[in-house]
Amino acid sequence: HVQLVESGGGAAQAGGSLRLSCERSAFTTSSRCMAWFREAPGQEREAVAVLCTDDRNTYYAESVQGRFTISQDNAENTAYLQMNMLAPEDTAMYICAAGQFFSRHSAHYQYWGQGTQVTVS
Repeated sequence: HVQLVESGGGAAQAGGSLRLSCERSAFTTSSRCMAWFREAPGQEREAVAVLCTDDRNTYYAESVQGRFTISQDNAENTAYLQMNMLAPEDTAMYICAAGQFFSRHSAHYQYWGQGTQVTVS
């Protein structure tokens, strides 16, 4: 069973930066793709960024393109989300997920972390 543990959330001012980390307990075929989703009050969960370990395909939501970067340190089995030029609308619970397929749909992800709150003011 794969476990995901996020860290790095917190408060930031508009225009600032934060980096989120998601540590995966083990690499498996079923967890080869890692994604960051976010949930804001009253809004649906949306995929922010996706990266697959072995083919490096990436996806970014239009709202974060050019500001957020997803990367992965294979040696540490950790995915990162570098968030720059933060805006108040980025305020949300950010949740790490892992699954077998490259997808922006939450239903395609089998493993989920607990989430880390990001608040931008």
